Amino acid sequence: MSLSLLIVDDEKPTREGLRAALEEKFDVYVAESAESALKLLEKESFDVVLTDLRMPGSDGFQLITRAKNLAKPPVCILMTAYGSEDVAVEAMKRGADDYVAKGRMQIEELELRIQRAMKRQNLESENRQLHERLDKKYGVTSLVGDSPAMNEVLELVRQVSPTRTTVLITGESGTGKEVVAKTVHQLSPRCRGPWVAVHCAGLPANLLESELFGHEKGAFTGAHERRAGRVELAQGGTLFLDEIGEIDAVTQVKLLRFLGERTFERIGSSRTLVADVRLIAATNKDLTAMVKSGTFREDLYFRLAVVPIHIPPLRQRVSDIPLLASKFLQEFADENSKKIIGIATPAMESLLKYHWPGNVRELRTAIEHAVVLCRTDMIGIRDLPPSLRTPAPEESRRESLEVISTGNLTLKEAERQLLIHALEESNGNRTDAARKLGISRRTLHRKLHEFELQGH
Repeated sequence: MSLSLLIVDDEKPTREGLRAALEEKFDVYVAESAESALKLLEKESFDVVLTDLRMPGSDGFQLITRAKNLAKPPVCILMTAYGSEDVAVEAMKRGADDYVAKGRMQIEELELRIQRAMKRQNLESENRQLHERLDKKYGVTSLVGDSPAMNEVLELVRQVSPTRTTVLITGESGTGKEVVAKTVHQLSPRCRGPWVAVHCAGLPANLLESELFGHEKGAFTGAHERRAGRVELAQGGTLFLDEIGEIDAVTQVKLLRFLGERTFERIGSSRTLVADVRLIAATNKDLTAMVKSGTFREDLYFRLAVVPIHIPPLRQRVSDIPLLASKFLQEFADENSKKIIGIATPAMESLLKYHWPGNVRELRTAIEHAVVLCRTDMIGIRDLPPSLRTPAPEESRRESLEVISTGNLTLKEAERQLLIHALEESNGNRTDAARKLGISRRTLHRKLHEFELQGH
């Protein structure tokens, strides 16, 4: 099915010429003004709007602004003969997905730009839907985040989940590796099958093999009856091996064989069994360094790391902190039957400045601590754990004046405060502010327009 394209230009030769050039690839409609284009957009949805800038009545900027506020906004590309950096910046502020100069426009390049913008919008939509699906259906709050780093993780999760591929998840302690592993399972065709987790560091070497592959009665001292291992129990589902870097050399060999053939024997048995199991492993160790030192088998490493997913530490995605904090606040307020409407700005600033060595797990614990100790309807600095407190008694008295709401505007207001904070720290330099937030300059411009902060 071809994409629907609405061409908006007050000059008939231009719009009809574009129609003739593009109608083989697209389902093309035309409009001679922004007003007539809006009437069409109100009646039906279009995939792409290609609009001129200068037109009688409303201009292309106004059309794009209106189009982007529709329930199903189209990709918007601005055309103009008045090419300048200021026009391009203003177009991006209005929400335009791309910008082309009429005098230098080639049809092949225009087609490529349309396809690229559609692909980008589809990817953003899929990531938003994945966020919603994870949060609403599974309650996977630890995957909340809109930083580029977390969007990369979510995209990998989206791509790998429907497959049978073995996944290796790496990252510091507390970043949410098991949460990501569960998400891959829950979004896969195996979601109705069992989820079986083994924490390898919690078992001595002489018990880990039995825990994984099971044993027959009398196979060793204390084996009083036959026992199925975790591999068998995960039949038709997913086996998650946490802290995979802790397994001993003997178990590494047996796991390597299982990954290659999906067959195994219980300890004390010569009968070969087959298991239809997907394996996901996780570690906070550097397995490549362990391979070099000879403590981890290279062939096993390559079997495990078919698709590696690295979870970045929280200090590298500071822009996700308000989102996570708001989610955890709501969770623990509900759990403890407390009516807490938000986080005061000084307290949020403390959360943003902290290094978070314990990552998301530490943030979650800090918010739980704050909710339990909070005596008002606002979390202040005094409610935070001692490691997060800053000496600001005067600010504490004024906390109720500036809040980040946890109602419907929670994430929006938190994001607005974060933008203001980054711009202040960067002395108004937008390039530096975008770098501090971990977003592109284009995204920053769009956010500033969205929150009406163009003057900052």
